[in-house]
Amino acid sequence: MADRFHKMHGLGNDFVLIDARETPVVMTAERARALADRRTGIGFDQLILIEPSTAADARLRFFNADGSEVGACGNGTRAAALFLGDDTTLETEAGLLSARARDGMASVDMGQPRFGWDAIPLAYAMDTRALPLAWGELSGPAAVNVGNPHAIFFVPDADAVPLDELGIGIEHDPVFPERVNVNVASIASPSHIRLRVWERGVGLTRACGTGACATAVAAIRAKLVQSPVTVSQPGGELTVAWEEGGSITMTGPATYLYAGETDWSRFG
Repeated sequence: MADRFHKMHGLGNDFVLIDARETPVVMTAERARALADRRTGIGFDQLILIEPSTAADARLRFFNADGSEVGACGNGTRAAALFLGDDTTLETEAGLLSARARDGMASVDMGQPRFGWDAIPLAYAMDTRALPLAWGELSGPAAVNVGNPHAIFFVPDADAVPLDELGIGIEHDPVFPERVNVNVASIASPSHIRLRVWERGVGLTRACGTGACATAVAAIRAKLVQSPVTVSQPGGELTVAWEEGGSITMTGPATYLYAGETDWSRFG
């Protein structure tokens, strides 16, 4: 029996969406890893499982390419919002989110950022505005949780940082008990940030929605930029708005690519 899936991307960050609202789908780390393989599976950065919810229009579960399940995925939430259409409420591990989808664009209320060291989480207490830590040429990152943990390094030139070399070591440093997404950002103007992201469980990515949110929040908090701010990544641009004490609003495109069929049992 064939099982249906949908392929989408947000700024080049690609997803497989599985609509399991009527027919349940069992997703394990092993199965997600097998499906993520770009040679022998379908291939994706994240898999999004859409399930029924008693608290919202749908429940979203996110699996990284390494099989790990995570609480939030900004680009994936926009993709799911466009897939579901119109105005929707979405239940995630990170909380209830609201989204509005129109003409290939989606705005998502990503909830409030968290800054407490134990909410990131970190292994021990420290100032999350500038962690007293360094890895090679990168030092003093801000730390923000936007449904998943982020470390943000503000640097003169984000493109010059060897993130492909430094990212994995920072991601797996024991100071981050749940690992961490690694962001390197340059301030282009008071309304524009340039960003590259090493995504936890994925690696270098063309775009990361939660990374854009976390970086914008850290920059606004440090008074480096003003809200709303444009965040440019290799895959394209997002707009992020946030005021102290409020929720984050992320706006940007997502694209439906195609539908396909396979048999989940072939993948573990």
